[in-house]
Amino acid sequence: MPTAKSPDRGATLQQFRSRFQAYVQSDAFPCVGARSALRRGRGRFGLYETLGHACSAARLCRDLEVFSAEFPLPGEVPATFVAMFADEVATEMEFEQRMWQHLQEVHVHDRRSFPWDPSVSDDPSDANFSFSVAGRAFFVVGLSPAASRIARRAPMPCLVFNFHDQFDALRASGKYESYQRVIRDRDLALQGDINPALARFGEQSEARQYAGRATGPEWQCPLHTGGQDAT
Repeated sequence: MPTAKSPDRGATLQQFRSRFQAYVQSDAFPCVGARSALRRGRGRFGLYETLGHACSAARLCRDLEVFSAEFPLPGEVPATFVAMFADEVATEMEFEQRMWQHLQEVHVHDRRSFPWDPSVSDDPSDANFSFSVAGRAFFVVGLSPAASRIARRAPMPCLVFNFHDQFDALRASGKYESYQRVIRDRDLALQGDINPALARFGEQSEARQYAGRATGPEWQCPLHTGGQDAT
């Protein structure tokens, strides 16, 4: 397990947030939903010491509970929570391993107080899987300086949490397809190809998309929730 450490004395939340916001506004960031959330004042931020550590995971759980309560019915206008981490990752594989370790720690802490969101599956291999915190389903986007995809190359390790029911609202309104098309076109222009990890929403487990690295058919999600035993 990574050793917990405090952010550098001068590394304030505002400084980290400013760096992240500059990244989102750059040409290297294709997600129009995240840009919209920040532009409309519906982005929330947290700064945590160590990715993969239980103490940071417990703090993140509390912050996501507050975030969820703030947006009980977010509708179609994007709202997002950005968890930024003050430590470093050396490689893409290290980030992926520690990302799943962190989500495991979040789940261990969260299940003491909340059930899994019943609208989604808790089995990471299920096409209806979505991560759950405070009884609410989230789609998680992992970002790090070590990412092979330019679009995922944030200035610090991050876990971005988006309400799963916002995807449902966008699909119901007919806007999801246009959002997806714009993001893929921007990613294609940026990288030269579309990230093969980005499956169409609902066609396979979204767990494959969280870290941003392309995974083969043999890949198995390392998250353990108990849902795997139910199948």
